[in-house]
Amino acid sequence: QLQFVESGGDLVQPGGSLRLSCAASGHNLRFLSMGWFRRAPGKEREGVSCISSSGGVTQYADSVKGRFTISRDNAKNTVYLHMNGLKAEDTAVYYCAPVCDVEKWPHWGQGTQVTVSS
Repeated sequence: QLQFVESGGDLVQPGGSLRLSCAASGHNLRFLSMGWFRRAPGKEREGVSCISSSGGVTQYADSVKGRFTISRDNAKNTVYLHMNGLKAEDTAVYYCAPVCDVEKWPHWGQGTQVTVSS
């Protein structure tokens, strides 16, 4: 079963930056579109960003456009989410998955916690 390990989450002040990483164990990601998702306390899991297998096409939720950037390094088998201008409403557990639609992936991992607070 394809599994992912998310890392890089932390406690950060409003306006701060973080870089999240997503690595896969035992599987080559280079042929997969990859998405980042998040689940805030008391809310449903939602899509944040998605990147095509080549990295040439990216998508962002309106709430993060201009602040977050998704990228991938296929040589390192890793996908990243660069987050700038963090806001309190970005506080959530962040997950990655080989889909762009949150409803199409049932095997969520533990994710990585991002907390934005002063």
